[in-house]
Amino acid sequence: MASLSGLSSALREGVALARSVRVYHGDRARHRRMDELYARFLRPGALAFDIGSHVGDRISSFRRLGARVVAAEPQPGPARVIGLIHGRDADVTLVRKAVGASEGEITLKLNSANPTVSTASDAFVAAAQGAGGWEGQVWDREVTVPMTTLDRLIAEHGVPDFVKVDVEGFEDSVLEGLTQPVAALSFEFTTISRDVAHRCLQRLAALGPYRFDVAMGETQRLVLGTPVDAATMGALIDRLPHACNSGDVYAVLTPAS
Repeated sequence: MASLSGLSSALREGVALARSVRVYHGDRARHRRMDELYARFLRPGALAFDIGSHVGDRISSFRRLGARVVAAEPQPGPARVIGLIHGRDADVTLVRKAVGASEGEITLKLNSANPTVSTASDAFVAAAQGAGGWEGQVWDREVTVPMTTLDRLIAEHGVPDFVKVDVEGFEDSVLEGLTQPVAALSFEFTTISRDVAHRCLQRLAALGPYRFDVAMGETQRLVLGTPVDAATMGALIDRLPHACNSGDVYAVLTPAS
């Protein structure tokens, strides 16, 4: 029974990954919106970090813009997909590790039917239980993976021009492992874990004079136009209805006045 269960889980993951590749790599209109957004932060020859790459659609956008990419993806299945799509590109470095507050190892909770919400956060899994919009989500397997930090990635690959962080409720831990400001970054938030977003905002405010904008869901469109401070962004996230579900906060380091 154990072997059949394992096979069933592998099949579910394979179907889910095929669906993700179709959805995230097959929508040209979405690609255009993504490229327009990231062109604000990246120029040819720039360096981007993609933390939580999943099946690598952001890698593709960064490469279309001419940026070099360091992509961190600890899940074995998605990492294999990235290898198939980007493995021959010398300007893409795949790091098969989680990124967090310290170096070592960590346990990932895998969602075989929906790998995009696999996570290293127990609190995220707990918050999803019984939450509207998260019905049917099951974290059915665990795997121990190596973990590095943003500071270590910077030491090994250089200071990035842009960092994208999307790790399902573990974003605050990723930013704990950053001790120097970078020019620009984004982090995902969810309405089931608003406290994570607040800790991210606090961390960035401590690192430097950042200003913030936000894109809701997968729209790839900034909604404010004029960036705001951390307190204002935190209040905006608190006012969002639960049904908004998720989005990405964009932070840009502003010059000292």
